[in-house]
Amino acid sequence: MHFSIPETEVRSGENGSTYVAFNIHVNSVLHCQVRYSQLLGLHQQIKKEYGNNVVPAFPPKKIFTLTPAEVEQRREQLEKYMQAVRQDPMLGASEMFNSFLRKAQQETQQIPTEEVPLEIYLSKRQKVTVNILTSDQTEDVLEAVASKLDLPDDLAGYFSLFLVREGVDGGLTFVRKLQDFELPYVSITSLRSSEFYIALRKSYWDTAYDSDVMDNRVGLNLLYTQTVSDIERGWILVNKDQHRQLKSLQEKGSKKEFIRLCQTLKYFGYIQFDPCVTDFPEKGCHAIVSAGNNELNFQVKLPNEQMKEGSFKVTRMRCWRVTSSQVPVANGTASTSPCSSAKCEVKLELAFEYLMSKDRLQWVTITSPQAIMMSICLQSMVDELMVKKSGGSIKKMLRKRPNGSLHRSESQQAVKSPPLLDSPDPDREQIVKLSTKLSSVSLRGISASNSANDVSGNDFHGNYAFEGIGDDDL
Repeated sequence: MHFSIPETEVRSGENGSTYVAFNIHVNSVLHCQVRYSQLLGLHQQIKKEYGNNVVPAFPPKKIFTLTPAEVEQRREQLEKYMQAVRQDPMLGASEMFNSFLRKAQQETQQIPTEEVPLEIYLSKRQKVTVNILTSDQTEDVLEAVASKLDLPDDLAGYFSLFLVREGVDGGLTFVRKLQDFELPYVSITSLRSSEFYIALRKSYWDTAYDSDVMDNRVGLNLLYTQTVSDIERGWILVNKDQHRQLKSLQEKGSKKEFIRLCQTLKYFGYIQFDPCVTDFPEKGCHAIVSAGNNELNFQVKLPNEQMKEGSFKVTRMRCWRVTSSQVPVANGTASTSPCSSAKCEVKLELAFEYLMSKDRLQWVTITSPQAIMMSICLQSMVDELMVKKSGGSIKKMLRKRPNGSLHRSESQQAVKSPPLLDSPDPDREQIVKLSTKLSSVSLRGISASNSANDVSGNDFHGNYAFEGIGDDDL
């Protein structure tokens, strides 16, 4: 997740005095507004708990009122501090840090703690309503959904909650996976738009885990519903013969067989992102990028209008990073004016260094508003592969809610079957392979430390992928 503090505001205090508020954005969206003293209190707590050697540098106090230049300097320093804490594996995952962000989010949006209904979508047509507290964090809401559906706790860890935006054409954009440091009800309410909603979707990549989910009736229905939705939105490619087979299985109610057939289809289990721009194989190419099967798949439109395709395996990525920059915009078009005198929008880029051949590494860049979501997908693929290699399990037992107020609802145990599939689009354009399959080369022995010198400003890294682990090891 990308933390930034792009702006400050002068606010009035309770006694009539004024203070500077720092707006903390997560993935370019306002998360909370805090004072310097609040962040200083967090810093002191972290320092007391984890020691001076772990905590990043914090901007010092000033005796006199800050000048505008000093406020800007403090904003930059606090932004770097928040990014450093979040990127630290121990500090960024700590309950101390997450609870601070949750409390600040609720206070900023001025939403009192009370019981409210929250709609969670299972597909475009199906949803469940759970009763939660406005102060419930993401894990609490996920547990409430599992309870409502009668999904066992050990299977709930196979699913996650996502913030989704529906476009005017009915297309879906996965904005982000909801995190432990946010309150889902507050997050969705603060957007103040009916375009956004929260959806439940499986959060693993290895299709071998599908068997675990399908052994449970509710898990089977959830996976089946998601698969049908992915076909309908064109994320899974289906030809006419395959469509006939799938429709026949639907009519018979053979959900497991339906899913198993879909597992053989192209892009099963992938998340597709909105159209973007990439510099591969040529600068300025328009592309559709999808994440799945431990890779990023590119469907690229070359300047000569030719369509080609290629894939980048996560096991061949040396490292990746996301950068953000402010781009001036005037009357809906790019402007050469500085951001101080013109409206600005955030430009996000995902760049990864890829092992193209045995001795050749190359940076590939994607310019997309969903660059951070792409980075999250890459990180989760790496995490899952590391767990698998170590012999671990992705199962996650949800903690029991202390108030015990939520119980399984007998009336909401089953997920309804989606309608039969529509006929496939006969005019779907065929994609030509971008290049021959790259030979499998181990990343063993390639250092990841040098790229640290490439990072500056608002850059931040995904974890280095598989230093010392190659395709032949998996």
